[in-house]
Amino acid sequence: MKAIVVTAFGGPEVMKYTDIAIPSISAKQVLIRVVATSVNFADIKSRYGKKGTGNLPFIPGIDAAGIVEQVGSKVTNIKVGQRVIAFPLNGSYAEYVVADEELTFALPDEIDFETAAACPIVSFTSYKLLADVARLQQDETVLIHAAAGGIGTTAIQLAKILGAGKVIGTVGNEEKKKSALEAGADHVICYKEEDFVHKVNELTNGEGADVILDSISGTVSERSLQCLAFYGRLVHFGNASGDIGTFQTKNLHASCRSILGFSFGTTRKKRPHLLRHTAEQIFPLLSTGSLQLKIGKRFSLQDAGKAHEWVESRQSTGKVLLTVQPT
Repeated sequence: MKAIVVTAFGGPEVMKYTDIAIPSISAKQVLIRVVATSVNFADIKSRYGKKGTGNLPFIPGIDAAGIVEQVGSKVTNIKVGQRVIAFPLNGSYAEYVVADEELTFALPDEIDFETAAACPIVSFTSYKLLADVARLQQDETVLIHAAAGGIGTTAIQLAKILGAGKVIGTVGNEEKKKSALEAGADHVICYKEEDFVHKVNELTNGEGADVILDSISGTVSERSLQCLAFYGRLVHFGNASGDIGTFQTKNLHASCRSILGFSFGTTRKKRPHLLRHTAEQIFPLLSTGSLQLKIGKRFSLQDAGKAHEWVESRQSTGKVLLTVQPT
């Protein structure tokens, strides 16, 4: 089969489009013919050797959409021929992947493969952040950093679906405002043009946001506390800036505010059973069109390097997909 293999740590050029053997499965696993997969920032960090164990060579990719080709002897809920999304064991930039049954989810007929390929990380993560970690309440104000990205545009929609009263986004340049507004944000702030702390406090009459989703870290995390409401929850789930934020305990107890951490990767490894409920919440929203996933660009599998270049340029909006095989 064809696959993208990272042979050394570095830029997009270290990804090689090559032939490797189709993987075998164990009793509780399934073999999936991949139709499409998505590019996530975690893939880029892995390529640079900045995420995970750093073992070479490896296949990048976290999630995949495709058709089940083979099931293990102890698999009970997944059948050959089913359309599924999955979180594979060893990368998704390949024509075939292996996934545990527990991390494989049958798709409703109403969800097409492009939507399926775009959905796993962004929709599952967004739901977990808002519903389970932040425990979003009716009419609360939500601030979402990096609002034009895949998780950003998805979280904006889900915040509204889950009852948020006001959703504010931040973006890195003026061109990205449109994507966040189209997703349903009430206000979008370009943090290079204006002070997001001042603007958020202004938009909330000095109260601040009840929930802040932060995937940037560094000074963005630190300054977010200055516009976090009493009893507010700052959910930190990434460090796209590469910097580390520092918090002081005095900023928390008297104001009843919380700083919460979440990693979708850790959840997949440590508590994968929790994702069954998440899928049950997300799939109906995608089936009915209540949740729309923005797809920014599409690349073929052999052009994965170009896809990475596009994401790294910080110009991308929505999800970037890799098409692997026709349905």
